[in-house]
Order: sequence, then structure tokens, then C-alpha cells
Amino acid sequence: MLNVTFLGTSGAVPSAYRAMPAIALKYDKLFLWDCGEGCQREMMRNGVGYGGVEAVFITHLHLDHVMGVFGLIETVRMNTERKKITIFAPRGFERMLAGISPTMGWEPSFLDIREMKEGELYKGKDYTISGFHVKHQKRDAFGLVFQEDDKNKFHEAKAKKLGLKGRMFKEIQEKGKVKVGNKTVKLEDVSWVRKGMKVVYSGDSIYDEGIASIAKDADLLIHDSTFGDDLKEEAEMRGHSTAKEAATIAKKAKVKQLVLTHIGARYRGPELEAEAKKVFKKSVCAKDGMKVELKPEKGETKK
Repeated sequence: MLNVTFLGTSGAVPSAYRAMPAIALKYDKLFLWDCGEGCQREMMRNGVGYGGVEAVFITHLHLDHVMGVFGLIETVRMNTERKKITIFAPRGFERMLAGISPTMGWEPSFLDIREMKEGELYKGKDYTISGFHVKHQKRDAFGLVFQEDDKNKFHEAKAKKLGLKGRMFKEIQEKGKVKVGNKTVKLEDVSWVRKGMKVVYSGDSIYDEGIASIAKDADLLIHDSTFGDDLKEEAEMRGHSTAKEAATIAKKAKVKQLVLTHIGARYRGPELEAEAKKVFKKSVCAKDGMKVELKPEKGETKK
């Protein structure tokens, strides 16, 4: 099971309804995608334990996406036994950190800072988190992908009927086939592939069909929707997308669900959601504290 909690859904500045951008993903471990101002308080408010954060991923260095890191670091240092926090961030983050760290109490060894890049960033036991470049002004900006591994699942009744038992199940997974009496049973004869769960986050980005390719068949696409379509030109000028554009990406990618986020302060949300649904019905505008629970599929999928 994968739980996604929207800690902050505003863009650029907070509003009375929305906090700064931050998304928590909980699989076997807890990850933060962006860390806007006051993030640790939003984690407390929403039952997301800040002490258990495995890694923080900063998509770009605009302040609305990064300011919360400093408070989170200090809160974790003062209130937990943690010895280290891992932070993935674009080039320039360490210079930002150097400017504030003399006033703080952490040791340099407390932070494991790694450069954000395209490709695999973090490898879990059966999943990866990867980065990809996006187009957002002239910034070194990224989107993120959580990808669970595909898994072979057995048709147990069929496997037992063909004589598989005990250690044979392990052997057939390792070798792709197993000898049962005078017969050879292949893995594909007794198994099906369960497609791994996939979540894609655009970060801040203009409309870019390259994101549709990356998000293809995703269970969840979280996309920048700072503006309505009446301000399409302003959206592009500022390096953002409209709700309609986000929905167009979702439709092209054939995702299962679209969540709109990074909502401009002039909007409440329902109007953007309505705009997106005209293009892609399974669209919803995020609210602070909203949770999305993803579960592995149960049915058979072709390889």
C-alpha cells in the first residue's frame, strides 16, 4: 500500500486555505517531495511523523518549495534521536544552507546532501524514486517518479495442479523453470505479472508532453495547476501549467487519477477541478490534508 498526503497545495505564497508545497509518500518508509515553509507543522497536523522521514526531495530552489527544510531539520535534530537526514536537491542548495547553518545547532555530518539529477535517485527494497527534468523558467527544475517493481504472482491452484510444492516455488522464480517428475514447468505457465504502482509529480512546469510519456499508465499523476485556462499565456510566461493543460497530460498518459496542485492564490480550487474534468474526468483538486491511498492491483496483467 502507498499513502500520499498533501501537506501543502498552494503556489508561490500561502493562503488562508493552503500551505506551501509539500507532499508526503509513505510506502515502507516515509519520503517528502518538496518541503515548503512550515512543513513540519503540517506533518504534525496530519499525523505524518516528521521523525521518520527517510529522505527529502526538493524539485527546485524557489523558496516556496524549499524554505521548510531548515525548520524540519532543526525540529528533527531537537526532538528525535536521528543521526542523519538525506536531502536530494538541485545545485545551489548547499550555498543556501551555508548561509543559514551558522545560526543553527546541527553538525555537518547530520545532513547527507545529494544532488538532484535525472534517473534513479533512491533504491528501495522493491521500488525506485527517480528524477526527470522539467521546464520551469530558467531554473534547474525536476519532476519525480515513484515506481514499484513489477512482481510475479502465482496462480496457486494451477501451480499445485502441475505438482509444484515447497522449494519448487523459489526455484522456479530463480531459474524461470523447474522439473516436476518428467515434465518441465515454466514460470509463465503458473504465474502472472502484477504491475507495480506508479506515482508521478510534475513539480513546477509548463505544459510539456514529455511528462505524458514519463507518466504513461501511472496510478497517480500530481501536476502543477497554478492557473485557469483563461490565463494560459501568463501560466507559460511564469513557467506553470493550467488545470486544463494538466488534464490534457493526464489524458495523453492514460493515468488512473489526476490530482491538481500548486494552486494559485486567486483560486479556491473547485473552478480548476471543473475545468480539468471537462478534459479528464478522474481529476480532483488537492486540498491541504487530503490523502490518496493506492493499493496493488489484484487482477492478472499481461507481461
